Amino acid sequence: MVRQQKTIAREFSLTGRGLHTGGEVTLRFKPAPPHSGVKFVRTDLVEPVEIPAVVSSVAADKPAYRNTSLQRGEAFIYTVEHVLASCYGLQIDNLVIEISSNEPPEPEDGCYEFFVRPLREAGVVHQGAPCRVLEIDRPIAYREGDIEITAVPAETFRASFTIVYENRHIGTQYVSLDVTPEVFEKELAPARTFILKEEVESLRRMGLAKGGTLNNTIVFDENGIVNKGPMRFRDECVRHKLLDLIGDLSLVGTPIQGHIHAVRSGHRTNIEFVKALWRLKEKKMRDKAGIEKGQWDINLIQKIMPHRYPFLLVDRILELEDRKRVVGIKNVTINEPFFVGHFPGHPIMPAVLIIEAMAQVGGVMLLNTVDNPDNYLVYFTRIDKARFRKPVLPGDQLRFELELLALKMRVCKMQGYAYVGNDLVAEAELLAKIVDR
Repeated sequence: MVRQQKTIAREFSLTGRGLHTGGEVTLRFKPAPPHSGVKFVRTDLVEPVEIPAVVSSVAADKPAYRNTSLQRGEAFIYTVEHVLASCYGLQIDNLVIEISSNEPPEPEDGCYEFFVRPLREAGVVHQGAPCRVLEIDRPIAYREGDIEITAVPAETFRASFTIVYENRHIGTQYVSLDVTPEVFEKELAPARTFILKEEVESLRRMGLAKGGTLNNTIVFDENGIVNKGPMRFRDECVRHKLLDLIGDLSLVGTPIQGHIHAVRSGHRTNIEFVKALWRLKEKKMRDKAGIEKGQWDINLIQKIMPHRYPFLLVDRILELEDRKRVVGIKNVTINEPFFVGHFPGHPIMPAVLIIEAMAQVGGVMLLNTVDNPDNYLVYFTRIDKARFRKPVLPGDQLRFELELLALKMRVCKMQGYAYVGNDLVAEAELLAKIVDR
């Protein structure tokens, strides 16, 4: 699972009332640069406080009862899971969320299109830098009584949830989905918070659920649903629990590739499991300097490009501006297999392979314009205006700079240049198309 980091194209604001505190609040969503993650900023305080949306910010002295809270110093933000689930479900990696109180607003109708629609309308943009993905490569399990959360390897981000309630109108429900932005928006975002009627007064005595209404929350008693109107899904309750889980999983601070399955879990146990994933991430991400500079190393390149030895001719992508330009390098060594015959005693890199390496660098940029790039190939259909100005020898480092001139549907035109140091050694105009594997 390889993709660029994403943020929103423009700012926007939302206003509403908190689910538990009942207070009026305004959120202002702002774009953020690569590698910055999602951050809340309490703007109502005398000195604004920034709180990163990661598990290390989870409030230690606030029990995670029916919500997840973040803390920095004396500043708290309650019930962050719904807005974070919306950002995570839409694959938005970098974002500043300014908040004018201590709890995000709850949609009046309980539908998280309240967050999703304006995020979509603001525009989700690629940022060129590779997205660091936590790949689950071995089973991980957390158990506490009859609660269980597991993570196993998978090719996608898949999330599953099982709930078991004594109330026969809820009963046992199960849902399992590959969570893409489209699936999140259609299958999860409409699912409302639910509660048993006997719990309502208990929550009110605790100072919670002040903003809960029969419009945004499903209430069950022994006779069924107290609310008027039908359920939005037959299994709406478990879908909302899965939405909560995704919001909590976002606190890992990076996309997950793997299958997460929770049974009977709530926010507190979700957070305990996220801590285990955080430790795994820290262990796996030791060598991350290249990624943090916005570079695509050979491991990421091999997840995008189908080429392999002896025909993979790009070693690193130094810069990538989405749908604009790309810069990559090829280190030329005497061990290249083509030097055996080209030419004995006078090794020179074949001009056609210089163009091939240039094309592969361009292919990285093109495949990053589609979701799931490993499902596609790039076919080059024409080479125009090729010029070769200087020979390329063992020990040289080729730097390729390509600009995207046109992209229509999946057909593109690029202008490419190849340099050794400051010397231009080759140039060409390339036409290509993206095809299914």
